[in-house]
Amino acid sequence: MAAQSTLRQSAAEEAIAAFIDKYTELIRSKLRKTSKTTRLLSALALVASIILAGEGARRRWKRKRAEREEGRKLVRTNSWLHNKDGSRTIFVPYRDRTAKVVIHSTKRLTFEAHRRLFLSPPKKSGLADGTVPSPETKPGVNLAFLHQLSSLLSIMVPRWTSKEAALLMGLSASLMMRTYLSLVVARLDGEIVRDLMAGNGKLFLWGLVKWCGLGGVATYTNSMIKFLEGKVSIAFRTRLTRYIHDLYLNDNLNYYKVHNLDGGVGLSTDQFITHDLTRFCAAAANLYSSLGKPFVDICIFNYQLYRSLGPFALTGLFSAYLASSSILRRLAPEFAQQRATEAQTEGEFRSLHGRLMANAEEIAFYGGGEREKGFLDGVFELLKDRKALMYRARARYIMFEDLIVKYGWSAYGYALASLPVFLPAWSGAHGKLEPAAQAEKGGRERGRMKNFIFNKRLMLSLADAGTRMIYELKDLSELAGYTSRVYTLISTLHRVHACAYPVKGMGNELYSLSDVQGTMQRGFDGVRFENVPIVAPSLWPNGGDELIESLSMIVRSGDHLLISGPNGVGKSAIARVLAGLWPVYRGLVSRPKNNGEDGIMFLPQRPYLSIGTLRDQVIYPDGAADMREKHRTERDLQNVLDLVHLDYLPNRFEDRWNARKEWKDVLSGGEKQRLAIARLLYHQPKYAFIDEGTSAVSSDVEGLLYETCKQKGITLITISTRASLKKYHRYSLTLGLGPYGNEWDFQRIGTPSEKMQAERELSELRARLEQVEAWKARHAEIVRELAQVWVEGGEDGDTAPLPYGETEPSQKTDTEAEETQDEADFHEAQEMMGDETDAERRHGTSDGAEMRNSTGRESGSTVIV
Repeated sequence: MAAQSTLRQSAAEEAIAAFIDKYTELIRSKLRKTSKTTRLLSALALVASIILAGEGARRRWKRKRAEREEGRKLVRTNSWLHNKDGSRTIFVPYRDRTAKVVIHSTKRLTFEAHRRLFLSPPKKSGLADGTVPSPETKPGVNLAFLHQLSSLLSIMVPRWTSKEAALLMGLSASLMMRTYLSLVVARLDGEIVRDLMAGNGKLFLWGLVKWCGLGGVATYTNSMIKFLEGKVSIAFRTRLTRYIHDLYLNDNLNYYKVHNLDGGVGLSTDQFITHDLTRFCAAAANLYSSLGKPFVDICIFNYQLYRSLGPFALTGLFSAYLASSSILRRLAPEFAQQRATEAQTEGEFRSLHGRLMANAEEIAFYGGGEREKGFLDGVFELLKDRKALMYRARARYIMFEDLIVKYGWSAYGYALASLPVFLPAWSGAHGKLEPAAQAEKGGRERGRMKNFIFNKRLMLSLADAGTRMIYELKDLSELAGYTSRVYTLISTLHRVHACAYPVKGMGNELYSLSDVQGTMQRGFDGVRFENVPIVAPSLWPNGGDELIESLSMIVRSGDHLLISGPNGVGKSAIARVLAGLWPVYRGLVSRPKNNGEDGIMFLPQRPYLSIGTLRDQVIYPDGAADMREKHRTERDLQNVLDLVHLDYLPNRFEDRWNARKEWKDVLSGGEKQRLAIARLLYHQPKYAFIDEGTSAVSSDVEGLLYETCKQKGITLITISTRASLKKYHRYSLTLGLGPYGNEWDFQRIGTPSEKMQAERELSELRARLEQVEAWKARHAEIVRELAQVWVEGGEDGDTAPLPYGETEPSQKTDTEAEETQDEADFHEAQEMMGDETDAERRHGTSDGAEMRNSTGRESGSTVIV
């Protein structure tokens, strides 16, 4: 027979056992009363739920597996997915798998609602006269800072049900928990010291056990606070970055206009978006916990000290706060202004390095390394001086801050903690009653020790909270500097996006951004300019420079146009106005609505090669998802490359279409231009504006490219100085005519007037050829003069003449240079003679044939000295 246990159960265990027995018996009685049909149905329902749950789990696993496979494929092809609500789903590499991210675009109504916060701030905020950012407002902790921070908070925390609001609530709960633990630790510290002084080992050991348990909870709470701070910072940065990207990279071309037209942030937009935005989000997230926790500590600890030390101590504490804050505020330098200035100089330094990397080849050809080094050293010295100035000011401030906060407050705290001992009548209720109670038990000294330790712990915690509050005032000034920078960026982007340029001074400056009165019409089947001045804009609020007074022309489908003229007369400016990069100051500009398929496409002078795969280079600006939506395949891409004679390109790389390279270094100049034509054939627009798009391509391949584009039904508008391209166009627009170079001529190629112009060019060629005999005579005369100079010196010694054709580099004369120049002119005239014969023969056989431009030949001549 088993021995019965003699261990007695506690009252709590007996209550739990009784509760379990009661409800177990209740369930059994209910089951006994049910019928067999009910039991059978219940069993079937249970089996069905298990089967359905298993099927649901299987489908979910299958969906997740398909999602992972799709994610790996999209990462490999550098693509994404379009969702029905307008958002995009992208997959990014994460450890050994892919992570799914859904990106929602900012709504247009959101931009319009925020526009008043950034472009029309209230007058009470001190942001001056509608000019944002105002030059009169310096960064600092003032009303302007509060308006800027609240405006940015409306972006970072858009609603109370957002993820950011939940993170802030979790962070607040963690801060409250840490404050409560500080109170418990302070009281437990006093109890441990009391038990130690009393020699009570049992209570002392129990106190140590409680101390270790609280340590684990406090450690977890502190770690959670740091973790939530990081999550809040990332959430703030994600909101602001996506908001800025939607405002910066859109169909309004703000990414171009903010640098080339507005100039509100200079050339350091990357500094604003990467460095300043990151620092602002980190400082804002840290400020919430750094100010919230000390504020709660001060309130609760003051209440506890009021109970222990009385109202006199509380009054003294507040007096110390006010006095020290006033002194430190007077001694504090302008941290916000210094931080903003430092960030601006950092942006200039980074911009110069970016400029050096982007133009390294051109600088190397010119040998401009020393010159660029001078620029960089100058900006770095300025940055170093500003940092040294800020560090000196901070060192002086920290010295006074430590003297007042650490040592002054500690001495003041000891004085207040001694009130219950030396002045018990002035202490609080706890100080009056507890010593009397302890005296009855003979533990007066131990009671005083416990109260002193408790009050000391509270005073130290209070001093720490006050110190952090004072420190955060300095960090708050630095946050004001970053807030001003981010607010300036978003305000500038809103101004560019809305084209909200107020009139400055007495009135508009001619052709400034506040003087735009023209109209851009999208949806026209063709290209039309009606009384449009072509103006090179300047940074706002300055006015632009007029290149063409009034341009009027129209290009319909099939009316291929060639735009020619000397440099600097506005050929590329026409493309910029038509593309929307430059404003239409007057008149009307009409163009197709879309860019790309069935619209218009622009090929700039420098072919742009994006990051990504070879496939991305051909279909740019489309992605692999857009390519699938258009039902295009890699076979179609291969056919496009065949047409531009780049069929060998996929076979050059192991991954073929998925190959990733630094394409601007891998491809030659001719391959880049032919790849740009391949993009044109892939998108198949109705109109194409080509700006010197085949200058690095040979003449035979160039002709094939133009003929292919025409066969695809693409109307070409070409900017080029090559007269050989006339045969592929129907109309010509010649710029740079007239005495001032601001006149233009639009005519059909092959008309009598165009032939007369060709005749004038031939006449100029003949006039130059008539000078050949004079050049030969001059050449012979120079040779004789040089021979006489050498003979007069004698045949021996260092002055002996060298064989003809050999010269000493250090002893070249102006006469030799003239001789070489005449020789070059003579050879050029011979070439022109052959060109004239060919041109006359072609001109006599067909109208509108290729013509030579005498001006172009002159500019292309070479002088060898």
